[in-house]
Parts: sequence; C-alpha cells; structure tokens
Amino acid sequence: MSGDLDAARLGAVISPLRRALLAATRAEARLPELSDSQIDVIRALPRGTSRGPAEIASRLRLSRPTVSNLLGAMESEGLVERTPAASDGRRIVVRASAKALDLFDRFDAANSALVAEATARLGEDERAALAAAVPALERLCDVLGGADPRATETTGASTADREETR
Repeated sequence: MSGDLDAARLGAVISPLRRALLAATRAEARLPELSDSQIDVIRALPRGTSRGPAEIASRLRLSRPTVSNLLGAMESEGLVERTPAASDGRRIVVRASAKALDLFDRFDAANSALVAEATARLGEDERAALAAAVPALERLCDVLGGADPRATETTGASTADREETR
C-alpha cells in the first residue's frame, strides 16, 4: 500500500460520510431533527458535567457568538439548562438536560449499530484499514483544530477529551 494520500479524495468523502451517517442514524432511532452542532454540544456535556459557553466553544472549535446562539435555541427546546456557576454567580454554566441525554443515548446507540452493520458488510482488509485509520483521523482532527501536535503526541490530551465524551 502506498504512503501517498489523495487529500482531495479524503476531504471529499469526509463531509458526505458524516451527513449520510447522521441522516441514517436519525431515521434508525426515529430522532427529532437535531443538527450536527446540537449533537456536538450534547456530546461535549456528558452526564454529570457542566461547562461554560467559552469552554464549549473551544472544544467544538466554534465562535463564542455561534455557541451562544446555539445554546439559546437548545435551551428553548429543552435540550440544555443554563445556570449561574456555583463558584462565581456571574459566570454561566451549561449542562445537558435529561431529554438531551436520552436523545443522545439513542443517537449514540443507533449510530454505533449502523456503523457496525455497515462495516460488517465490508471485507476483512477494509475493516482492518478502517480500524487502523481511526487514530490517524483523530490526529487529523486535532491538527485541523489547531491542537499542538507535540501536546497530543506526548499527553494524548485531545484524544482523551474525545474518550471522555463517548
């Protein structure tokens, strides 16, 4: 197998793959129309955690105003709850609601099942190639998101963040 990478081809497949998986997952789990961004916010707020809007924006690599608007819409839909921080009442913290966590659990289970079913129809070599590609794709996400490559190589910080939210 060649070490050459067709960057245009990789870039062209990532977005349609994500959209196809999201649409199939929504249909399979009979979920309401949650946007990619809403799912990412819920993923950034695992059960029992609260985070400030700035931290959520940083984790999702979105602007602070974008996250603020997103959180406002999600709050009106009952997906997140914003409260003053216990340590500093001037700060706001956000947590996913029980409704959001239930939807995410259903989404995550359906998503995992769909990927498992789809990859089961691939050849053994293709499944092995996908398994081997996952760490490289995680690193690619880190690099594109501006993570310090040395920090993630030595500490695994960004990968650990992803593990926390699974």
